[in-house]
Amino acid sequence: MTSTSFHTEDLSKSTFLITGGAGFIGSHLVEYLVNNNAGRVVVVDNLSTGNIDNIYSFIHNSGVEFHQIDINDFEFLKEILSGVDFVLHQAALGSVPRSISEPLATHAANATGFLSVLEACRLCNVKRLVYASSSSVYGDSPELPKVEEKIGKPKSPYAVTKLMDEAYAKLYADMHGLSVTGLRYFNIFGPRQNPNGPYAAAIPLFIIESLKDGKPKVFGDGEQSRDFTYVENAVQANIKALFSENKVAGEVFNIACGERFSLNTILNFISEISSRKLDTSYEAERKGDIKDSHASIQKATELINYIPEVKLKEGLRITWKWYQEKYNS
Repeated sequence: MTSTSFHTEDLSKSTFLITGGAGFIGSHLVEYLVNNNAGRVVVVDNLSTGNIDNIYSFIHNSGVEFHQIDINDFEFLKEILSGVDFVLHQAALGSVPRSISEPLATHAANATGFLSVLEACRLCNVKRLVYASSSSVYGDSPELPKVEEKIGKPKSPYAVTKLMDEAYAKLYADMHGLSVTGLRYFNIFGPRQNPNGPYAAAIPLFIIESLKDGKPKVFGDGEQSRDFTYVENAVQANIKALFSENKVAGEVFNIACGERFSLNTILNFISEISSRKLDTSYEAERKGDIKDSHASIQKATELINYIPEVKLKEGLRITWKWYQEKYNS
């Protein structure tokens, strides 16, 4: 990640807690806080999908502490949250297909787990909580671009859990005055995203196949489109939402680039970046997948000054180089 700063506050005077901090996005938030001299950084992760290697270079820092616990361990969570100023909640079981095959685990992690974090933040008087929601909440709504006030019916258990998170967050903001803000991520990608396992995201899978001269697999005809968003933009959104002086309690914001590209276009870009021709395999569409996704980022721009600085092709180049160095070394 670059050394770009997204804040003007003195972080050395505050304590931050990141749930899911050993995961893809969470580890980038840990990196940002450590590199910007945060006073104390507490990382919580049960390592079910996170990887300690993602934060290995940071956890030996004197200002960083790591706890391998589940966010549903409520008493331990309250104990850890004592004295914490700000919380960045990234812990979740991601993937629409996984939620269809594992709905109970998805609900426990994403809905019950989030309520556990909300209640612990309330009891411990946390100054602000920023949490990860998802573009999946737009469900079957055909409207493009997606605007925060107009959603459709959810198409997966994963989407249902994220809708529940938003409802609980708004309730806690209204009922308890908790300063809590949601970020609807749109297809975040970048270094450290896990390319392994049955629920890996498209871009890391495509890149790995390009590195080994393999055959990328696409579900559907490849013309489905997404608003792919480089991870540094997600970090920016979290930090700006954390310190926004505007009234953002109970609000949710689309975090994307405001552009959409088909999977076939992504494959062409990766082929161009890697100088390798990709022989793609097309298979049947998956349950729960949506056809097109494209975000309006006007609300985030106006209220938290979110401006996506890393566009798709630049992000793909950075990401491809990272995987090349990691897997070809």
